[in-house]
Amino acid sequence: MNRIHQKLKTDKKLLSIYFTAGYPNVNDTVSIIQELEKAGTDMIEIGLPFSDPLADGPTIQDSSTKALKNGMTTEVLFNQLKDVRASVSIPLIIMGYFNPILQYGVKDFCKRCQDIGIDGLIIPDLPVDVYNQDYKGIFESHGLINVFLITPQTSVERIRFIDSISNGFIYMVSSASVTGSQSGFGDEQTNYFKRIGSMNLKNPQIVGFGIKDQETFTQATKYTKGAIIGSEFIKFISNNTVTSISNFTKRIKP
Repeated sequence: MNRIHQKLKTDKKLLSIYFTAGYPNVNDTVSIIQELEKAGTDMIEIGLPFSDPLADGPTIQDSSTKALKNGMTTEVLFNQLKDVRASVSIPLIIMGYFNPILQYGVKDFCKRCQDIGIDGLIIPDLPVDVYNQDYKGIFESHGLINVFLITPQTSVERIRFIDSISNGFIYMVSSASVTGSQSGFGDEQTNYFKRIGSMNLKNPQIVGFGIKDQETFTQATKYTKGAIIGSEFIKFISNNTVTSISNFTKRIKP
C-alpha cells in the first residue's frame, strides 16, 4: 500500500508541509525532510523549483529563485534523495510544474521517483484531461499518486471527474489566490469547506493556501482530512536553523 494511503487511513488530522528543495541552501533538502518527520509532520511536499511558478506567491517564488541560483535542478534533487528512505518513512510528494518533468522525460521522471520512494506528485499546470488520457497509466505503473487541485470556482462536474480519476487525496485550494496571500478564513471559505465535505467524495480533501497557525489549521481541518502549510514554513526556515523546525510544528499542532 502506498504510504499516502496508509497515512490517510489514520484517524488524526494530517499536517503536510511544503518546502522548496535547495532552499535556503542547496544541500539542506534531506536535513529539512528528516527534521520535519522528527517534528511530527505527517506528509512532506518537496517543491521542485521552477522559473515561472504560476500558482505561487512572493514567498515561494523568492525561495524558488534562490534555489535555482543555488544550483538546484531535477537531477540534483534526485541525487540528494537517492538514500532518503534509509532515514524517512512518512509520505514524500514532489510538487512542481510540468515543464521540467516533460524536459526530463515523463517515464524517466516517474521511474526515478519510484526508485527513490516518492509516493506522489502534485503538478498544478498538468490538465486533468491530458493526465487522464496520456499519463495516468505511466504514473500508476510506477506506484505514484497524482494529486489534483480544486478551487471554490471548480464546477461540481469537474470535481466529480477529478474524484473519479484520483486515488489518494484532493488538494483543496482555499481561495482563488496565490500562496501566502491570505490571513485567516471567513464565511466564504468555511461554506466552501462545508460544501465540498457534503459531496461525499471518495477521496479525502486536504486544504492548502492560507494555513499559517493553529487557528487556521483547525478551521481548515474541521471539514477535511488535513491541511498544507507552505509560505509560512518558508518564512520560518529563512530565519531559523533546520534543527529548530520542531518549534514551528508545535505552533500548528501543539
